[in-house]
Amino acid sequence: MGNKNKFMDIYKDLARAIDGKVYRVGEPLPSENELAQKHNVSRETVRKALRRLSETGYIQKRQGKGSIVLDKTRFDFPVSGLTSFKELMDTNLSDNYTKIIRNEEMFLPAELADSMAMPHDFPVIRLTRVRYIDGEAVIIDDDYLSKKYVESIPDERAMISIYDYMENDLDLKIDFAHKQYTVEPVSKEDETLLDLHEDTHVVVVRSDVHLENTEFVEYTISRHRLDKFRFVDFARRQH
Repeated sequence: MGNKNKFMDIYKDLARAIDGKVYRVGEPLPSENELAQKHNVSRETVRKALRRLSETGYIQKRQGKGSIVLDKTRFDFPVSGLTSFKELMDTNLSDNYTKIIRNEEMFLPAELADSMAMPHDFPVIRLTRVRYIDGEAVIIDDDYLSKKYVESIPDERAMISIYDYMENDLDLKIDFAHKQYTVEPVSKEDETLLDLHEDTHVVVVRSDVHLENTEFVEYTISRHRLDKFRFVDFARRQH
């Protein structure tokens, strides 16, 4: 192959190495000088290969850290519809598990009660879970379950699916939710519980979920690592 396309050889070589986990997520690639020497090319040729890796989502250039390997594995999370983590994971082959952080009775936090025009002494079960995919903590799910409908939930069921428990064990009919999506700076709990790879922000999904009778049953705050999920929807223009 001509020398003018040498950067593509380097690009393919590095892409194969990343796919083969020779260079792992969060790790830097060798420096431009090291790559130029290894492949016996100029630094400009290496820069073209690195630019291509960046354009195809393999790496991100970070000031003072070089070219950092990104996680190309993303999972599609539907914007509309109510999909549990279990249902999402059932559609792919990734290794995943859930860790329970808290499962306790309390009152709905005042700021949530105010936003939903509910009393400050509204009793709930607070359930906090960390979701792991391929050995890395990528989501914190913080749920507040109405004790009117969910008196308690066993840890072993919470580790599988809240919706499965509510619908199949408690015979509740979950109907609709209001959702809000924001990108926010990481919190202290994010830093403690998530594998952030120096990320400074997370995607936060807030949902208040209602039953078929329109009554409130759950408020969820899900904090997602930025690089792990795509949020998707189907839209049709109204005529």
